[in-house]
Amino acid sequence: MKRFIIIFFLAIAVLSCGKNKSAHQGAKPEKTRLTYWCAANPQEVKLAKELVKSWNATHPDIPVLLQPLPSSQSSEEVLLAAIAGGTTPDVCSNMWPGAMDDFISAGGLVRLDTFPDFWPYILKRVPRDLLESFKARDGGFYQIPWKTNPILIFYNKKIFKKFNVKAPLTTYSQFLHAAQKIVRDLDGDGQPDYWMLYRDIKPIWWQRLFDYYPFYICASGGQTLFHGDSIAFGNRASVQVFQFFQTMYRKGYIPITQFQGDQFLAGRLATQISGPWLLAYIEKYKPAGFDYGIMPIPKPDSVQGPSYTYGDPKNISVFNTTRYPKQAWQFVKWLISAHADKRLLEICNQIPIRKNLLNDSLYTDFFNHNPKMVVFARQAPYTRGVDGVSDLKEIFNAISQEYEACVIYGRRTPEEAIKRAVKRVYVIRKWNSL
Repeated sequence: MKRFIIIFFLAIAVLSCGKNKSAHQGAKPEKTRLTYWCAANPQEVKLAKELVKSWNATHPDIPVLLQPLPSSQSSEEVLLAAIAGGTTPDVCSNMWPGAMDDFISAGGLVRLDTFPDFWPYILKRVPRDLLESFKARDGGFYQIPWKTNPILIFYNKKIFKKFNVKAPLTTYSQFLHAAQKIVRDLDGDGQPDYWMLYRDIKPIWWQRLFDYYPFYICASGGQTLFHGDSIAFGNRASVQVFQFFQTMYRKGYIPITQFQGDQFLAGRLATQISGPWLLAYIEKYKPAGFDYGIMPIPKPDSVQGPSYTYGDPKNISVFNTTRYPKQAWQFVKWLISAHADKRLLEICNQIPIRKNLLNDSLYTDFFNHNPKMVVFARQAPYTRGVDGVSDLKEIFNAISQEYEACVIYGRRTPEEAIKRAVKRVYVIRKWNSL
């Protein structure tokens, strides 16, 4: 009920600045025109402007009007309000998979696999197993996998060399052994001179996207929190992740504190968990002599196979308010064309979800000039998003509160914490379905 009250009032706001159809009654018919909403950050606005300009130059009969997403508490709330008010764009490229169930349930999206060329076109671009992870509960596809930001581990090469630690650290035991060597009080002031890792201790739901969740995806071999409608995270993989981080905190390898300033660039953190956006920041602000590498998320020692992680994806959808679905689909294909993906790399420093990215000569020059992005490109096929289920933020919030109690403060065992989290998620889903 809470969500629909919020959406109702947001819908009023969106309607007030939306299309005034009655004002155009009696006017001569407009030519085909599409509206496209992109993310509001400067890099994606720049990319969208360039792609829209080139589209309009070559498709004068189907002009596209670009609008960055209206500002609000979240883009998901804006889009839900627009669906409620009937003021959605034709196309949006800032679709978070975690909100797809709400969008679909509201009847807001076009089912894209009904277009005749969907399968041949998409399977040339997207790995089949990765595409399947974006399938809706009804078996359809309402989002096009567009870009991914694989969450990996950055490490300080100077610290690793100082303590004779060799990267990559592929297992929990290797990571813990390295932490034991690195986290020491060398000057006798009662505080470690270096920390192995730092995580924000506030129990905010999205913080788990940078510790528990990528480690869970890795430990489970690519499993997300749900399998269809069934809760799937009440398993050994979740327990192992909680055990690993609980050990890191208990042994003092991660501080229970709030840091001021960037301790990774200051040379006090051996590792940092982040995505490819961190590269531009490091290159801009790193001190002289700072050297770093990037390695995968470590796995439990018993887990074999490739190292998976959270991909932080954003996708593209067509809304059912469009009067021109075929033209909107053509524009979507323009946004994920080979050239558009090249510009996504060059302008936004983000990885397109595209097969054989490192073997395509079109992208060779970019990767030659940005060798650290190669690590993220290699990881991209082994990423997973989030489940498109309702109440996902509440679900992550429930996990986050158990994470705080168990992992950070050691108030209960990992097994107890995971059982409690599963029970809470069951109650959240049952209550919100009433």
